[in-house]
Amino acid sequence: VGSGKGGVGKSTIATSIALSLAKAGAKVGLMDADVYGPSVPHLLGLSGRPEVMNGKIRPIYFEQIPVMSMGFLIEPDQAVIWRGPMLHGSISQFLRDTYWGPLDYLIIDMPPGTGDIALTLSQMIPLTGAVVVCTPQQVALLDAVKAIAMFRKVKIPVLGMVENMSGFVCPDCGKRYDIFGRGGAREKAEEMGVPFLGEVPLNMQLRQQSDTGNLSDALEDPICKSALDKIVRSMIRRIGQRAAEAPTGAALPVL
Repeated sequence: VGSGKGGVGKSTIATSIALSLAKAGAKVGLMDADVYGPSVPHLLGLSGRPEVMNGKIRPIYFEQIPVMSMGFLIEPDQAVIWRGPMLHGSISQFLRDTYWGPLDYLIIDMPPGTGDIALTLSQMIPLTGAVVVCTPQQVALLDAVKAIAMFRKVKIPVLGMVENMSGFVCPDCGKRYDIFGRGGAREKAEEMGVPFLGEVPLNMQLRQQSDTGNLSDALEDPICKSALDKIVRSMIRRIGQRAAEAPTGAALPVL
């Protein structure tokens, strides 16, 4: 799960996808590859240091979901100042040296932008595809286009786009306000020949529960649950389409 720029809610969407898949019965792992600004531990209220057992890193668990993040390895106020080779090494460790166990899906929260990590991942494992998150306004869409171009260049199929912060429905009067505009991601997806997976509105409960480390509880909100369920169903449908289009006998890797 990636984006062209920061601040569009990419980590929230990535974590929500993992939670939604797990609640549907899938075996899911969540890898926070945003080493510069790891948000996943905070969103899930996780802390602690992973232990090494039998040469493998034991991830921190949220319920049944194994989670690995740089946020478990550094202090909250510590900055990661690394060049490309060190980034490559950390991502390699997260993937190869972590005991993930049997999984149906491994959701990877990418750092924003078009840097080294996408190239590293494309070279290390056969990714099923990428989900690109953006907000409706034009300045965010311009960067989302670059993210799509990056994934295509490194041969990672784009499963679709998600429009986050797509309007706000007033809980008092029920009126919708399109604060950042609406429909920009859908239009850009159609323009670029990319599936549109769905939209997530601005939601006070989602914001509050994310800040307090209770993102899982926010997904019980009917508005949030409906939006995320639609996105996950669309994503799985897209993965199924790719599997059907694959040559006979070809193995399709997990996400």
